[in-house]
Amino acid sequence: MTDDSELLKEFRKNMPTPDEVAKAAIDSGLAGRKGGPEYIKKNFSKLVEELEGAAYKTYLSAQKSAWKKGVRRYCQANLKSGVGLEEMTGFIAEHFEDFDDFFMSVSQSRKARAGSTFEDIIKELVRRLDYPFDEQQIINGKPDFLMPGRAYYDKNAPDCIIFTVKRTLRERWRQIVTEGTRGLGFFLATIDEEVSENNLEEMKKNRIYVVVPASLKSKIEHYRSAVNVISFEDFFEDYLDPAIKRWKKAGVI
Repeated sequence: MTDDSELLKEFRKNMPTPDEVAKAAIDSGLAGRKGGPEYIKKNFSKLVEELEGAAYKTYLSAQKSAWKKGVRRYCQANLKSGVGLEEMTGFIAEHFEDFDDFFMSVSQSRKARAGSTFEDIIKELVRRLDYPFDEQQIINGKPDFLMPGRAYYDKNAPDCIIFTVKRTLRERWRQIVTEGTRGLGFFLATIDEEVSENNLEEMKKNRIYVVVPASLKSKIEHYRSAVNVISFEDFFEDYLDPAIKRWKKAGVI
């Protein structure tokens, strides 16, 4: 009898990594003029939504193909060729827990991979704009972007921008309070439509700005009225670009 982990092993073997999914979406979505810095900066919100949606469709297609191969491999290893419908039905019923665990793991993996792909998309877009940053630096926590970099943070932390990315927030934003305590401000990029008004108010008290696509801010009433909810374009124009000018003037970058 094949161990039920063979289902997951075969599935994972045939699945692209989150960064591969993100790269495929980005290469396709930024072809031609869309790949230029000026276009990316002006249309950052739109591109985030488009590329995230495209990446998710790519992932679902790859997932369907991968789980088919996993299930086929599992059945072939445990059933004789040419079995009838009754025997096949009995096999599935007998191994229901194996299949149940498999599909639950696939679902959980999809959520984690979607978050990682979203992070990869934001990272690549910011990189194409040539903004200076170091990534995944340990500073009480491990934010995605430390701007302009770790060396300057160690010299003058209050003048740095700390920027991290989470596709959905739930209560995970609370860990950010410690990660951003020494920075100029903490900016949290997301496409989560369900951040409560109370949570936004609590984030404001902790100097956390929530950065979302422009369409999301305009669509949700309490997002529109929250002073600490800003669009990606607002983040560049009102916070990052002024900091870049200051850092250049000081010879930091």
